Amino acid sequence: MDCCAVDKVSALALQIAHKLSDHHAVTVRTVVESINAKSLGVLNGHPSNNVPASVAAKIGMNLHLRQHHPLNIIKTRIEDYFTQSPALREPRPQIEVHDSLAPVVTARDNFDSLLIPPSHVSRRATDTYYVDDKRVLRTHTSAHQVTLLRRGAPPRAFLVCGDVYRRDEVDRSHYPVFHQMEGVRVFAPDELPAGATAAEREALAVADLRAGLEGLACALFGDVEMRWVDAYFPFTNPSFELEIFFGGKWLEVLGCGAIERDVMRAGGMDDATVGWAFGLGLERLAMVLFSIPDIRLFWSDDARFTSQFKAGAATTFKPYSKYPPCLKDVSFWVPGATAEIAHGFHDNDMYEAVREVAGDMVEEIALVDEFAHPKTGRVSKCFRLTYRSMDRSLTNKEVDALQELVRQRLVDKLGVELR
Repeated sequence: MDCCAVDKVSALALQIAHKLSDHHAVTVRTVVESINAKSLGVLNGHPSNNVPASVAAKIGMNLHLRQHHPLNIIKTRIEDYFTQSPALREPRPQIEVHDSLAPVVTARDNFDSLLIPPSHVSRRATDTYYVDDKRVLRTHTSAHQVTLLRRGAPPRAFLVCGDVYRRDEVDRSHYPVFHQMEGVRVFAPDELPAGATAAEREALAVADLRAGLEGLACALFGDVEMRWVDAYFPFTNPSFELEIFFGGKWLEVLGCGAIERDVMRAGGMDDATVGWAFGLGLERLAMVLFSIPDIRLFWSDDARFTSQFKAGAATTFKPYSKYPPCLKDVSFWVPGATAEIAHGFHDNDMYEAVREVAGDMVEEIALVDEFAHPKTGRVSKCFRLTYRSMDRSLTNKEVDALQELVRQRLVDKLGVELR
């Protein structure tokens, strides 16, 4: 954008800032009855269902709603910023907070409504938990965006927070259940200057988005250096990531952008309406802000963890687990006579099989060797499992017993041939 265009956008932004200045933010919360896997029919025996019992058991635990839990502390700080911060420009519309929405959504809401292509890897059963052939455990809080947009005319502003589910690798920063927070702002026609072009309206939305999120980063991390990086998300355009320089390195804080026109249309908005959206991971922020080294800790009920956090207090986590790791390797031939057939095997299947047996006793699973037999073409994989409890020392006898159960599970569930 050239300098003249920037000046024009700035002038238009000043006009917005002086409109409806007597309006103030009001928070409206949605409250629903408690939910769990049984009430949502998650474990239903459908042929497409790939939700393991260990993941289903997390539904309804709502760590983000537990007072003094580090995820709730971060969530509350973000809410307070958007509902109370004097740094945000007036007028601010009524702000809705949706933090109890059920995690079972349609595949249409999770993917199609957000313009995620049919061939996108995130749709595969290797990456997403399917309840049946039409419903999934949401992979992001954006799954509710279009539904919430349809509930009213602009101006609209809402925050969505909840548990999300993805099949993923096993290490100290990944877990099949984590928590996201999303914000959406849609401008009413009278908030924008009459006669503004589509490009000018979009530029105003982006300027408002950036200013608000830079303020949020300061509210969370203090006076830090920031930078904007161009990004790609199917449901926003233009799209950006906000990074901060913290702890001696650049960290991605969130993704955001102007809401795509087709998403706005699906939400019942006309073509003159503009808006923005952002999304962030609560665990990611909490691990940085509180120096929490392992994502499994968020699920701990150990008082040595939970007692360290209080709402409104600045906390640096003091590690209490210095228990040694125990490493075990497992090698197997992948099902299938050739490398082409073995291509259907996905490492996420292996990770999940191990979790089902060893649960949070496994800190990390790493692929350490893979090769195709030169004569038969069969594929061999070797994974290294790091066993370590967060609460106590594990004996060699315990780990050996777990490893034997893991080996048998891989044979029974995945049909591998152990080496």
